Amino acid sequence: METEKNQFNKKGQVRNCKHCGRVFHYFGYGYGYCERCTKIDNETFHKVKEYIWNHAHATVLEVSGALGVSEKQIYQYLRDSRLEVPEDSPIFLKCEICNTDIRYGRYCPECAMQMNKDFTSNIRADNFEIGEKPKNMRGKMHYLSSKD
Repeated sequence: METEKNQFNKKGQVRNCKHCGRVFHYFGYGYGYCERCTKIDNETFHKVKEYIWNHAHATVLEVSGALGVSEKQIYQYLRDSRLEVPEDSPIFLKCEICNTDIRYGRYCPECAMQMNKDFTSNIRADNFEIGEKPKNMRGKMHYLSSKD
């Protein structure tokens, strides 16, 4: 008999597609699109990537106009680190925390390190919060103390 965890791993998590709203199984990777929208998104991304390869200094507005891809989608590719702004560009993305210039992603390295540090310091569990794993799955419920 399969455990609930194994069934979850095979089926994924039920989500709605970010693009079309259709229900699909999300397995923990990808950009939150159903299979059909993932295919469309990949085709769009490759068109954008090829255009940028051939027109290295094109602006988001130029790429959008030439390909009919929304500026919002192109910015999402940059935020997802699928594209990056050229090093010699006068225009960059902004870190969502400190507003410094970045070439791709959502955060600058300093803010990302600080977020990771803050996160790990906030999730430390006290010893009384950490339970012992059972040695076997059989047995009855027990009370830790006789207090009611």
